Amino acid sequence: MLHVFPKLFQYGTFFIPTYGVLVACAFLAGLWVTLKLARRTGVNTELVTNLVVYSALSGMLGAKLLMIAFDWDHFSAQPGDIFSFSTLQAAGVYQGGLILAIVTAFFYLHRQKMAWLPTFDMFAPGVALGHAIGRLGCFAAGCCWGKECDLPWAVTFRNPQANELTGVPLRVALHPAQLYEFSSEAILFGLLWWRFGKEHKPGTIIGLYLVVSSIMRFAIEFTRFHEQSLPFGLPLSITQWIALGLAAGGAWLLFAPNSRNSNVIPSPAH
Repeated sequence: MLHVFPKLFQYGTFFIPTYGVLVACAFLAGLWVTLKLARRTGVNTELVTNLVVYSALSGMLGAKLLMIAFDWDHFSAQPGDIFSFSTLQAAGVYQGGLILAIVTAFFYLHRQKMAWLPTFDMFAPGVALGHAIGRLGCFAAGCCWGKECDLPWAVTFRNPQANELTGVPLRVALHPAQLYEFSSEAILFGLLWWRFGKEHKPGTIIGLYLVVSSIMRFAIEFTRFHEQSLPFGLPLSITQWIALGLAAGGAWLLFAPNSRNSNVIPSPAH
C-alpha cells in the first residue's frame, strides 16, 4: 500500500500541490545544470537563462495543449474545464511540451544568432534531469498512473486526495509507470552529462537524448493507463507514434553523414 501526499500543505481550501513544488524544483535543477554547462563552454549565461525561461513556459503550454487535444471529446463538451484549476494542475503530455519548447528555441536562437545544435546539446542533460524530477511530482500526485499488474514492485495508492485530484484508482495494484520514467530519465541524465564532457560533434548530445528518451517512453507507454485512441489499426498510442518520430529525428542527428557540421567540439574544461 502506498500513501502519497499530493498536497504538501493545506489551510482551509487553499493548498500547495506537491506536484507543483517538484516541477519548480525540476525547473531550477535543469537551469542549474544548463548554466553550469554554459559556463564550461563559454556561452553567454544571460541568453541561456532567457532561453530556459521561454522554453519552460512554452513547454508547459505545449503539454497542456496536447493533453486537451487527446481528450477533446471531454473538453469540447465542457469547455470551461480547459481553464479549470484541475487542468492547470495536470501534468499534460510531455512530448507536446518538448515539441513546442524546441520550436520556441529555434526562433529564439535564430533571433540571437546562436548556433542551435551546440545549444541544444547544452540543454539536453538539464532537460533529462528536470523530466526525472517532474515524474516524482506525477507520482506524488498520483497522475499518469500505470495499468493493473501483480508484479512484486506494484504500487497501490490509497490517499483519497490523490483520487479526487487525478482520478487514480485506489487500492488497486498498478505499474509504477511514473517511477519507471523517473529512473530511466535519471540514468539518461548521467549518460548525457558524461558524454557532454567528451569530444563530440554538434548535435550528438541532443540526438542521444531524443533517441534514448523516446525509446524508453515508447516502452513505458505499454505499462501506462490512458484513454488515447489507437490510430492506424495498430496497438500503439498517439504518444508512442510521437516517440517514434522524435527518435527518428534524434537518429538523423546522430548518424546522417551530411546532416551537421563535422567539426568536433573538444572536451570542455571542468
